Amino acid sequence: MKLTTPLLGKGLLGRSVDELRRRTNIALKMEAVKGPLGPRTLYEFNSAASIQDCILMSDDLIGGSSKSHLDFISADSPSRTADASSPPSYARFHGRISTSLPADRPTIQRSGYAAFRTPNQSPTLFGRSVWDIDPYAYLAMRIKSDGRSYFVNLQTEAVEPTDLHQHRLFAKRPGQWETVVIKWNDFVRTNHGFVVEPQTEILRQKVRTVGIGLTDRVEGPFELCIERVWATNEIADGGATVAKSGGTSELKNKRGEKIQW
Repeated sequence: MKLTTPLLGKGLLGRSVDELRRRTNIALKMEAVKGPLGPRTLYEFNSAASIQDCILMSDDLIGGSSKSHLDFISADSPSRTADASSPPSYARFHGRISTSLPADRPTIQRSGYAAFRTPNQSPTLFGRSVWDIDPYAYLAMRIKSDGRSYFVNLQTEAVEPTDLHQHRLFAKRPGQWETVVIKWNDFVRTNHGFVVEPQTEILRQKVRTVGIGLTDRVEGPFELCIERVWATNEIADGGATVAKSGGTSELKNKRGEKIQW
């Protein structure tokens, strides 16, 4: 068998070695039996390269006027705020929501959204890369929110590729850095903005990407900063907020009924 040039590339081999090392550690420490010994980092915004391949979306793709940006903020960034609690580096998701409809596209009846997600994970010699979060109970995120109604969006290797699993990002301290923790089992399966019935749990062994979206359709600027995303079984991280509380959200089923969290 002759390996192609991409298979011989350092990036692929390096990722494969890292994955082999991770699997070996799980076996040696018997984590499959005893459970994981600590949290697992899913994505960190710790370099300019960490945002370059992220996917940005807004309604300007269909002729709308909303704008979204994703910037890397480091210690020497001009736009960095003077906040001693800020992490050394993070991503700044910002822009402006507009509900204006494109005048030349009468079929478009709704606008006013923006979102981003992490890039598809690069393959290894073991195949397509995904996150296996089955050993963990929670998704955790270190964020600073402006208090708007954001959603966390998860993509998995689902049968229907346009399915998302979503949950409201309940920030309790807008304008301050905080850790928000969400139970994996509390995510709701949706498709094109509608809740899918019957509901199915997340395919926990095959999570592909994680992202954040804003669909509240409130005109004006928005800004959310995010340092990292990880899977964990612990919520004792500086008074972490468990993002599960009563109330309704913008999510609806196909009968137009709002979803209770």
